[in-house]
Amino acid sequence: MKIGIINYGAGNLASVINAIEKLGYKTEIIQQSEQIINVDKIVIPGVGHAGRAMMNLNESGLANALKSSKKPTLGICLGMQLMGKYSDEGNTECLGVMNFNVNKLDINLKIPHMGWNRIEIAPNPLFTGIPNNTWVYFVHSYYVGENKNSIAKCNYETSICAAVNRGNYWGVQFHPEKSGEYGIQIIKNFIELCE
Repeated sequence: MKIGIINYGAGNLASVINAIEKLGYKTEIIQQSEQIINVDKIVIPGVGHAGRAMMNLNESGLANALKSSKKPTLGICLGMQLMGKYSDEGNTECLGVMNFNVNKLDINLKIPHMGWNRIEIAPNPLFTGIPNNTWVYFVHSYYVGENKNSIAKCNYETSICAAVNRGNYWGVQFHPEKSGEYGIQIIKNFIELCE
C-alpha cells in the first residue's frame, strides 16, 4: 500500500510523511496529476494559503485529478478547507467536492486558533477506536461551519466543523499528525478504510 502526499508548494509534508511511515506504509510525494495512478490513497496536508494552494493545484493538473479521483482522500487543515466550494482566504474557488464555504474566524477571537481542543464526534469509520471528546491539535485562522458533511465539531466561541466526509473524501480541520496517539489512530483508520 502506498499513500500519495499532495505537494501544492506549502503544506506540512515532513510530519505527515513521518506519521504514515511510522505506521509501516510507503509514501510518495505527488506533484503532477499523472502520479496519482501510482498510489492507493491520497493525503492533502495542511498549512499554507488557499489561493496559492489552488493556483498550484490547478497549474499542475492536480485539482482536476483530485476532483475526479475515486481513491480515498484525506484533507488535513487547509487540505480539508480546499475540499469545499469557496474560501474567504484570497477569495478562492476551491475543489468543490463538498458543499461548504470557508470563512475567516471572528476578529474578536484569538487568531489563529492554536492549541488543543476537544472534538465531539459522530459515528464514522475514521473515528473507530477514538473516544468522544478526544483532545486534538488545531492551528488555523479560517474555518468551516457545521454542514451536512460534518462528522465532528469543536467549540471555539462558535461551533466549528472539525471533520467532514462525503463519499471517498474525508477532511479534518485539526492536525492528526500532531495530536498524539489518537491522532495517529485517525491516520491509521483512514489508511485502513476500503482495504
